[in-house]
Amino acid sequence: MSTERYNPREAEPRWRAAWDAEKLFETNDDAPGEKYYVLEMFPYPSGRIHMGHVRNYAMGDVVARYKRARGFNVLHPMGWDAFGMPAENAAMQNKVHPRDWTYQNIAAMRAQLKSMGLSLDWSREFATCDVEYYHRQQMLFLDFLKAGIAYRRNAKVNWDPVDMTVLANEQVIDGKGWRSGAPVEQRELTQWFFRITDYAEDLLAALDTLPQWPEKVRVMQKNWIGKSQGLRFDFGLVGAPEGFETLPVFTTRPDTMYGPTFAAIAPDHPLAKALAAEQPTILAFVEACRRLGTSQAEIDTAEKLGFDTGIKVTHPADPSWQLPLYIANFVLMDYGTGAIIGCPAHDQRDLDFARKYGLDVIDVFVPADTGERVKDVAFVPPKTQEVRYVQWAGEETVQTCQEAMDASLAIFEREGWGTRETNFRLRDWGVSRQRYWGCPIPVLHCDSCGVVPEARENLPVKLPDDIDFDKPGNPLDRHPTWRHATCPQCGGQALRETDTMDTFVDSSWYFARFTAPHATEPTDPQRANAWLPVDQYIGGIEHAILHLLYSRFFVRAMKACGHVAIDEPFKGLFTQGMVVHETYRAGRDWVAPADIRITEAEGVRTATRMSDGAVLEIGAIEKMSKSKKNVVDPDDIIASYGADTARWFMLSDSPPERDVIWTESGVEGAHRFVQRLWRLVADAAPRLSASAAGEIDAARSTEIRRAAHRTIAGVADDIERLAFNKAVARLYELVNTLFAAFGEGRSLAGIEAAAAESLSILTRLVAPMMPHLAEECWTTLGHAGLCAAEPWPVVEANLLVVDEIVLPVQLNGKKRGDLTVSVKAGKADIESAVMELDFVQAALEGRVPKRIVVVPGRIVNVVV
Repeated sequence: MSTERYNPREAEPRWRAAWDAEKLFETNDDAPGEKYYVLEMFPYPSGRIHMGHVRNYAMGDVVARYKRARGFNVLHPMGWDAFGMPAENAAMQNKVHPRDWTYQNIAAMRAQLKSMGLSLDWSREFATCDVEYYHRQQMLFLDFLKAGIAYRRNAKVNWDPVDMTVLANEQVIDGKGWRSGAPVEQRELTQWFFRITDYAEDLLAALDTLPQWPEKVRVMQKNWIGKSQGLRFDFGLVGAPEGFETLPVFTTRPDTMYGPTFAAIAPDHPLAKALAAEQPTILAFVEACRRLGTSQAEIDTAEKLGFDTGIKVTHPADPSWQLPLYIANFVLMDYGTGAIIGCPAHDQRDLDFARKYGLDVIDVFVPADTGERVKDVAFVPPKTQEVRYVQWAGEETVQTCQEAMDASLAIFEREGWGTRETNFRLRDWGVSRQRYWGCPIPVLHCDSCGVVPEARENLPVKLPDDIDFDKPGNPLDRHPTWRHATCPQCGGQALRETDTMDTFVDSSWYFARFTAPHATEPTDPQRANAWLPVDQYIGGIEHAILHLLYSRFFVRAMKACGHVAIDEPFKGLFTQGMVVHETYRAGRDWVAPADIRITEAEGVRTATRMSDGAVLEIGAIEKMSKSKKNVVDPDDIIASYGADTARWFMLSDSPPERDVIWTESGVEGAHRFVQRLWRLVADAAPRLSASAAGEIDAARSTEIRRAAHRTIAGVADDIERLAFNKAVARLYELVNTLFAAFGEGRSLAGIEAAAAESLSILTRLVAPMMPHLAEECWTTLGHAGLCAAEPWPVVEANLLVVDEIVLPVQLNGKKRGDLTVSVKAGKADIESAVMELDFVQAALEGRVPKRIVVVPGRIVNVVV
């Protein structure tokens, strides 16, 4: 009788219902076992999950299920990063309230995630747009304000004059608003900030305490924080307006102080503002600069523009050395002092600027070997490289740049020309956003009292439901009643702050809220400190800087306010690769994979469109994106093959830190393995229960048991190291071994106990990756209860010991057979055993071999 095929469409919903009925994955804070917190970065509720979600959450689920089986008390929650501009865009385009759009999407995506069979504690679910969540976020803001961590000041921002809102740097494209297309202006607005710079040194130093983070992420954060040692000095000013006697400057290259040919200030420098107030031409130039974005990338790639102020600066080492002072569009006010020395030979931006305005180029140093002078490319060697200094303290030397920098600092400090200073690239975090769909900032503006924090007992400050998006700008500004409030200090009339918080704030502490999602305070410190830091955090490399850096800052700020007692949010971090797919195109139109038929003949692959048979161009393999239509819908895959097949393919195809190429053949291969494993179990199970106990075949039984127990140890080690593809490979190998031993009707005589044990082990090893199939196999094998509740199988250490090895035996260099010997066998023992082999005796025909070559542990060659 043939075994029926495994039907995931019938089995998977049934087992998910069984898990839910048992509340198997709801975490009890007081349950026995060491606590283990595994968390994947929570998704934005766009309305549909994608294959990247499948990969991300499958990885986290393997870890959660494995740790639970190892006896840990596991916390594995899920929530939604739900505030942000996409909901407001949908409101404007579809005439739907952002709240309704968001919660509809959450419902759809929750159903999709549940169909994956994830072992999530849904009882702890929340969305950051839930009033209960942002109520506690407002509490944190008030605490930060009281502690001086939150503050308010004027800041330069990207302003869209059509949408009338601040734009993030990423929303400015070619100097225009990403949605309106209007030229973006730089404006100064009063904004709310968090003092992340107060923690810059700690955030940098503590990266060395995170060995379970990828090195590339730590390097990216170090570069973003950007600690630099340099020289702080003052240029003298000649011809400047009254009140400007000196110009403070910070440079990270004090060795180039012997070669500047100009100085420059930012367009929003106080001196530039003073000049613009009196000179219309300077005002026009400054206004033109404001039409650039504020991002460093845009400023670096824009044409270098300057305005000669007519003012001269005097060099601190020689007051007779005067340089022209420019206002330049590439100088930033929020780094250093907003003023620079221009040393064109050794900074490409300075060189571009100097060439444009006909300024001198002085080579402070040249390559030590060639002595070549700078032409079109600035010479910027590593600090450790030896160069020949031709303009340095009046003498020519050969030394490293670092040595010259150290010496310059010493000279300038000794002569009183400047001081050594440490600077950081990191800037305070501006959290104000002029939009509706975000967490309201809980402060009021009172004519009598000024800026006043809302009373804690008056929280939450709820978003009003009755808003409209008929006009550009922030709907909160024009709401007829919401803005009006009572000052908690004087009892007079006040206006609410209409800025809402950056959505990065929402995601910077959600991991702490999961530890006590229903607490009346932001955290229950006892529970937070028991669960945190997150043991394993999983997410994309695109969040390596801002989200992770802000989260690290947040736990420090929360610790300062008594909400947690930890120093870092995430103990272990893993950044998985993307899911990529071929692209297909008909002319200029992209075609979706669901509309494609792939054929192959004589090694040539052809893609045709199923609707009309048109032959298509097969393009590059790229990240799945809607724009290029190379997207595969997880619902379609789950409907066709089942969730376990999708999970298995995502885990098996490549190392998890690398991109995975989605192919139909790969998915079909994963599905064939699902069916093969099921056939192995379903075929053996009735034969095991019907077979009578007889004489045990010790050799075969030991071989089977050894394969199973070695796989236990190997898979456990692989999952601990997040090497999921290697764990999958071991399971493929075990299935092949068991198939060869007793699959497809092969005799079970003498190996019944070993077969039953090995199938039980196999099922439990597969369970973290293919949990539905594991439950079906577990029941079929006659076990009671749920496989998901079973402990991880225990390894018998003696079965891991290799006491025999198999050596290939060659005759005159050609393999003719194998020899099994003890691992302790010496050369003489091996030679003696080889001589007793039948095929060796036959080849010798009674003669003595010329020689026997034994390569220990590898091969034996008999030379006849």
